[in-house]
Amino acid sequence: MTFKKMYIGFKTIVMDEMKRFLRIWPQTLLSSAITTALYFVIFSNSNNPLIEKTYNLSFLEYIAPGLIMMAIIINSYGNVSFSLWSHRYQHSIQELIVSPIPNYLILIGYILGGIIRGLLVGVIVTAVAICFTNISFQHLGIIASIIVLTAALFSLAGFTVALLADKFDDIIFVPTFILTPLTYLGGVFYSVNQLSTVWQSISKANPILYIINTFRYGMLGISDIDIHQSMIIVITMVVLLFFANLYLLNRGVGMTD
Repeated sequence: MTFKKMYIGFKTIVMDEMKRFLRIWPQTLLSSAITTALYFVIFSNSNNPLIEKTYNLSFLEYIAPGLIMMAIIINSYGNVSFSLWSHRYQHSIQELIVSPIPNYLILIGYILGGIIRGLLVGVIVTAVAICFTNISFQHLGIIASIIVLTAALFSLAGFTVALLADKFDDIIFVPTFILTPLTYLGGVFYSVNQLSTVWQSISKANPILYIINTFRYGMLGISDIDIHQSMIIVITMVVLLFFANLYLLNRGVGMTD
C-alpha cells in the first residue's frame, strides 16, 4: 500500500470522527461548557482556608485546572469508546478489517479524533473558567503537553474498553463508576497535602492525581507532587496502552463479533 493511499485512509478515519462529534456539537461540546459553568456557580461561595493561605489563591482559581482536565478526560474517552462501539454494533467496523490500512493507522486515527475533541472541549471550558475566575498560563509547554498526553491516554482507554465490551452498558460503566470517582479523588477540589499520610499514599496510586497536578502546575505554578515524575508516569501509560491496543487489533479482538 502506497503512502498516498495510507494517508487517504488515515485522513478518512480522522475526518469521520470529527464530523461525527461536530454534527451533534450541543451534546459533545456545549454540554461540557454548561456543566463546568454549573460547577463554578455552585462553588462560587465556597472556600478552603488552607489552600487560600498556602497558595495565595481563591478556591475557584485552585479548582479551575481540575475542572478543565475533568472535561477533557471524559470527552476524550467518550469520543473513541462510543464511536468504536457503534461501528462494532452496526458491523461497519468490518469495512476497516478488509481494508489494507495498517492497524496502527486505524488506532492512531481514532485516537487523533479523541484528542481533537478533547482539545476543543478544553478550549471551550477554559473560556468558561475565565468568565468566573482569574486564571493564568504560566508554563505553556507543560500545559500543551499534558493536555495532548491526557487526551491521548483516555482516548486509548476508550478504544480498549470499546474493543473488550460485550454490551453498551460496559461503555457507560467506566465513566460512571471509574473515571468520575477517580477524578473527584484526584485532587480537583482539595490538596492531597490536606490528607493523612495513609490517604496520601492511597491517593498516589490514582493516575489522575498526577495529571491534574501537572496541569495545575502549568497554569498556576503549584503542585502537590513532582512534575517530572508525573510526566514520566503519564507518558509511560500512553505508550503501554498504545501497544496493548495495537496487540488487541492485531489479534482481531472485538473486530469480528
